[in-house]
Amino acid sequence: MESNAPIKEPVEKENHSKWKQWVKRFGVGGIIFFTVKGIITSTLIYFLGKNFWTIISSYFSSIFE
Repeated sequence: MESNAPIKEPVEKENHSKWKQWVKRFGVGGIIFFTVKGIITSTLIYFLGKNFWTIISSYFSSIFE
């Protein structure tokens, strides 16, 4: 009796680098967008966090004067 089950052919493993996978998934514009967004977010967190306690302390000291 013959079996009609499909024959499994060996699957070639593709050696794509991470960059090629990211470009394929998001495109060049998406990578540029996320890079710029990350730089802006990091800069804001750095500068706002650096001055956060001085701003808060001056605000509360002005309230209670």
